[in-house]
Amino acid sequence: MASAPLPISWRRSRRITAGRSSRSRPPETWKRRLSRAAWAGSSTEAPPEPLDAAVIFAPVGRLVPEALSHVAPAGTVVCAGIHMSDIPSFPYRLLWGERTIRSVANLTRQDARDFLALAPAAKIKTHVDLYELTDANRALQKLRDGQIKGAAVLVM
Repeated sequence: MASAPLPISWRRSRRITAGRSSRSRPPETWKRRLSRAAWAGSSTEAPPEPLDAAVIFAPVGRLVPEALSHVAPAGTVVCAGIHMSDIPSFPYRLLWGERTIRSVANLTRQDARDFLALAPAAKIKTHVDLYELTDANRALQKLRDGQIKGAAVLVM
C-alpha cells in the first residue's frame, strides 16, 4: 500500500478528484495525512459520486465488480497488484457504458521513468521508515497497527 499515495498525489496536481477506500473504515487522520483524498471509506461503501477510475491495490478479486459498480461510464478499474485472487462472475451491465478493466502489474522501466519525470511538477512527496533486518517483526507489527505513514523499508 506504500505506493498508493503516489498516483493520488499526481492526480491532485492535475485537479482530479479521487477517493480512497480500504477493507475497513479508515480514520479521518489517515484520509487526510496519507491519501489527501476528497473521500475515504471502506471498500463496501459507495463513494458520494461515480468515479472516473478506481485503482485496486489489494489482491482481492471480489473488489473488481464492486469497483466497476462505482465507476462512471467510460471509466476504468485498474488492478495494481502483482497477483490477485480470482475475479468472480459479474453482470454484463457493470461493463456496459465502455467501462474497462486494466492490469498494471507489468509496468516497464520506461513507465517508471515517465512517472518519475512527473514527480517534481506534481510535488509528489514520499515517506519512508527504515528498519534494520533484525527489526523486521517490529516493522510488520507497526504496519498491522497502522503506524506506518508511507513505506517501511528493510535495510540489509
